[in-house]
Amino acid sequence: MDTSSASSYTAKLIDGPLEGKTVATAFLESGDPRPRLELNAEQGKRYIYTRGAGLEFAGDDDDRPTAVEYRFVETVFD
Repeated sequence: MDTSSASSYTAKLIDGPLEGKTVATAFLESGDPRPRLELNAEQGKRYIYTRGAGLEFAGDDDDRPTAVEYRFVETVFD
């Protein structure tokens, strides 16, 4: 599989209220992983996650990761 042209990757939520969950996430137009995720939850609640250090690649020659770790920052109430 050629992941260098993939348009999305797996965001791994490594702590917080969604610990252990994964979500498919699109790359930025620049091709970089998103620095921050806002995930909608029940009843006007959103969880904010920021990019961690962990990256996974399908192979040594891939320029885009297939998975990126995200750490919990805060819960926002609307």
